[in-house]
Amino acid sequence: MLVLGIETTCDETAAAVVERQRDSSGRILSNIVRSQTSEHARFGGVVPEIAARAHVDLLDGIVGQAMKDANVGFAQLSAVAAAAGPGLIGGVIVGLTTAKAIAMVHDTPLIAVNHLEAHALTPRLTCALAFPYCLFLASGGHTQIVAVVGVGKYVRLGTTVDDAMGEAFDKVAKMLSLPYPGGPEVERAAGSGDAKRFAFPRPMLGRPDANFSLSGLKTAVRNEANRLTPLEPQDVSDLCASFQAAVLESTADRLSVGLRLFHEQFGPPRALVAAGGVAANHAIRGALQDVASKAQTTLIIPPPALCTDNGAMIAWAGAERMALGLTDTMDAPPRARWLLDANATAPAGFANTRAGF
Repeated sequence: MLVLGIETTCDETAAAVVERQRDSSGRILSNIVRSQTSEHARFGGVVPEIAARAHVDLLDGIVGQAMKDANVGFAQLSAVAAAAGPGLIGGVIVGLTTAKAIAMVHDTPLIAVNHLEAHALTPRLTCALAFPYCLFLASGGHTQIVAVVGVGKYVRLGTTVDDAMGEAFDKVAKMLSLPYPGGPEVERAAGSGDAKRFAFPRPMLGRPDANFSLSGLKTAVRNEANRLTPLEPQDVSDLCASFQAAVLESTADRLSVGLRLFHEQFGPPRALVAAGGVAANHAIRGALQDVASKAQTTLIIPPPALCTDNGAMIAWAGAERMALGLTDTMDAPPRARWLLDANATAPAGFANTRAGF
């Protein structure tokens, strides 16, 4: 089974071809990703209109390159998959419309993929992980703990009630005048900082649910930065180190609760899986390893290129769904919001428009 996958939900324009073999294992034949970081850097964040226009300009060429690198023709495809949400609606429309056009011209099945499901199923591509397992998804748009029970079977155990984790890192970087994208810059500055200088709050610590909150922590950083203005370089490093330490302790606590809830409902998880750009943070990886060890489970983090947005994860999710006969019609809609767990409800205080939708 050969599937072309297209990803345009935010500021990466991506396409890939993945092969699902008879033994259910997967192989990536091509994976092309064009980041738009330089286009958005001067604005300090992603501008939806700029992102959508860039997808229009770039996608045809990237799809062509993915097909060329895979050395396959459109007639050989078993399906065309596209991320149909959740995400910035302009970009989602570009990717889904392109996939529909390819599917119509070549009379190929279409699969409208939930972007979050693609993250959830990636470890089955990289290491053939069996169900069930626990997913921690942390990026600029999402922060969730999810029980992955099967293809199309997901139970959200926890989510953010306000900012996504990656968004919080980026906003802290911006208020401290660090370059965009801010997450890696905060981690870099924290490396030379004193994590004990500022006693920032540990949001949601000790609560029986597995939800996250980061807006109060972000505000605490802003208040301290305003008090110290003008900031010296060491102030910035200490602020970043103290902020990151608070995130680590809060994350460890929330994940410990999430894994306990998983165990109560589904038994021992086969693994704790981390995905999303935040999983590239080395300090957070260390915290996740500690949590997994205490829960007596294995930590699995896909390669960095498959943690962030990419076409291979969309193609693989499409292949997994097609193997079960799950295809879509040409009226499949683009979605700005799309629950992975259809039975989940927004926790009190929920404000973020992408996290969890």
